[in-house]
Amino acid sequence: MRQDILPHFFRFTQEHTMRVGLTYNLKKTSTRCDGSCDDREAEWDDQETINALIAALAAKHTVIPIEADENAFARLKEARPDIVFNMAEGQGGPNREAYIPAILEMLSIPYTGSDPTTLGICLDKGRTKELLQHHRIATPGFRIVENVPASLTWDQFPAMVKPLWEGSSKGIRDSSLVANAAELRAETERVITTYRQPAIIEQFVPGREFTAALIGNGADARVLPLVEIQFDSLPAHAHKIYSYEAKWVWDVPDKPLQIFECPARVPAALEQAITHAARAAFCALRCRDWCRIDIRLDETGRPHILELNPLPGILPNPEDNSCFPKAARAAGIDYATLVNTILDIAIQRISSAHYPSAHQITSSAR
Repeated sequence: MRQDILPHFFRFTQEHTMRVGLTYNLKKTSTRCDGSCDDREAEWDDQETINALIAALAAKHTVIPIEADENAFARLKEARPDIVFNMAEGQGGPNREAYIPAILEMLSIPYTGSDPTTLGICLDKGRTKELLQHHRIATPGFRIVENVPASLTWDQFPAMVKPLWEGSSKGIRDSSLVANAAELRAETERVITTYRQPAIIEQFVPGREFTAALIGNGADARVLPLVEIQFDSLPAHAHKIYSYEAKWVWDVPDKPLQIFECPARVPAALEQAITHAARAAFCALRCRDWCRIDIRLDETGRPHILELNPLPGILPNPEDNSCFPKAARAAGIDYATLVNTILDIAIQRISSAHYPSAHQITSSAR
């Protein structure tokens, strides 16, 4: 956002109802199925979620819904909202989550959430892990495979096999936890063939799994009550991983699994270690406003960052087991308040932003 706009933006947000754009991708098919259905739209939002977001924002502002399709640029350029609440996951390729934020920056329209660089990096599990390792933040060891070689080896089983740039458990099936070289090869081939992208082979971390929802910025980012995944609630034959089947097939609104515990029951020292790791990852990846971070413990109880989701799902129905709203409810924050809090955090960040002049940049570089 241009520096000359900031003072006006701050005064405007304090004195007027805002025109808030809502960018999203609408799910056209059901994600919940018997496990054989197409999962291409798994990251997108259904009409119930979009309606709930509109209702929450409309309590305070004028809302302009804009679907993130090929017409989004023209609609944003014409509507010129004061700020955009961005929920658009995009379609196609490893940079899809960055499309709308990049357009908004080109149009000098402020928006909620992380910038295009952070969104692109966080969707790529390999790039995320490289940065975490650089900052000495624990994350499972990994290898990226673009084409399955004649001899595919891995040092220690079991191991996880995932698509390199997917979210919402896309491509992570119960079979993704492999126990030997034959299973490793089969899963790696499945991922590369089905999702037309590299596979990431990851060291399996066998301990408890948590998700941490963060709101805020920098050192002030607040970690909401932790959510623990209760793997004992899965079918007896299932692996203890949060797979696509666990998320979308076995857990259904009319018969939900008791798969989450929030707040998680953990000793104070462990809670502190998990929240410290989550904040460190949030800052290392330069996330903004909000993010959900998945964490798993190793054999010694040390937290390892699995991945960051700077565009987390926020399904409004409690029976849908959406982690971010679940953590907010445990903190006494209802759905509408959560949505507007995220917007207010973004407004504060934008209003207080300081962009150095070209003279300051060149002077400091000398």
